[in-house]
Amino acid sequence: MRVLVVQNYENTGLGQVARALDEAGARIDLVRAYEGEIFPEDAAGHDALVVLGGSQSALDDLDFPYLPALARLTRTFGEAGRAVLGICLGSQLVARGHGGRNILGRPPEFGWGEVRLTARGADDPVLAGLPERFPIFHWHSDTFTLPGGAVHLATSDLTANQAFRIGRAVYGIQFHFEADAALVEQWATDFGDELDQFHPDWKARRKREAAQYGEAADAAGLAIARAWVRQI
Repeated sequence: MRVLVVQNYENTGLGQVARALDEAGARIDLVRAYEGEIFPEDAAGHDALVVLGGSQSALDDLDFPYLPALARLTRTFGEAGRAVLGICLGSQLVARGHGGRNILGRPPEFGWGEVRLTARGADDPVLAGLPERFPIFHWHSDTFTLPGGAVHLATSDLTANQAFRIGRAVYGIQFHFEADAALVEQWATDFGDELDQFHPDWKARRKREAAQYGEAADAAGLAIARAWVRQI
């Protein structure tokens, strides 16, 4: 199993998806697109594609001119029958690549918060078996409309479209299920200045929320990661 992973920002790695891929014996080809590394134009040679998050918007083509090609690549992989996983910014690029509309500059959704499965989500191969409501980590403001033909899988109070599937195994997941409590703690260090500026209350509430929600969120996130890897 060979998986192409496109990273869009520093210190935003695979998290729990790495664990699930390692358990499956996958070979990972990591492309740091934000540093100018080039990703393939098609799905040849890879069984799946993962597109990770980042602070840029899905329409930030001027500063990140590779974004249109990456959005198209999510569609190319899906049309070739390959599994695709877009997380946060990655989900927004999957939506863009399949004809959805990106919506920028909404109020932020940040920290651990509840996600609810739709009826279709409860029957989905990746999300089935999760509680109908579960806590998970969020860090975004942008969102998207569902592409034509997409199956709506999950929602939250602040963001209607938290997860969707196109076809057999093309997934866009807005929430950061890959970020377990340990990774969230690492982000608090890696992005400390940004968090102090935009979320100044985070230091005061981080450990309390981690203790309250972290264990359940970690379990849900790992279950999603493992289930998606099984779709490859």
